Amino acid sequence: MRVMNIIHDSVVDGEGLRTVIFFAGCPHFCKGCHNPRSWNIHNGTEMPVEDVVAEVAGNPLTDVTFSGGEPFFQAQEVCEVAKRLKALGKNIWVYSGYTFEQLIASDDPCKRELLRYCDVLVDGPFLLAERDLTLSFRGSRNQRIIDLTTKRGMERSF
Repeated sequence: MRVMNIIHDSVVDGEGLRTVIFFAGCPHFCKGCHNPRSWNIHNGTEMPVEDVVAEVAGNPLTDVTFSGGEPFFQAQEVCEVAKRLKALGKNIWVYSGYTFEQLIASDDPCKRELLRYCDVLVDGPFLLAERDLTLSFRGSRNQRIIDLTTKRGMERSF
């Protein structure tokens, strides 16, 4: 999988202390994006699942956030990372330019499976016209923070 960067000890990418994995590749091209280099899937570094998991596991006091780019752009590989990190007891947040509704309606089963391993989804594209620096854990007012643990059982498709 292509990874732009892994940052340890973040306090702005979800609740608590977090290790953030920034994945390469994004189809949304949001105007005002804070990480436009991540749009290109060929940017970043090729990393096997085992190396990504080991990097996160090496920092046992943090939980995990998947960001990008678009984590669901590489859903199959990111899902495997999520599965292994969840087995280590990690709380997982994922940022996506897709909405929750788009993800659960996707024809890609890996996207729906990835949601199953995540605890929180911050969904929706960044909209420059709705940018709000006072919001916690999101950049624009249209984005939602969704507790996926309360959605399970309510949605049959993920």
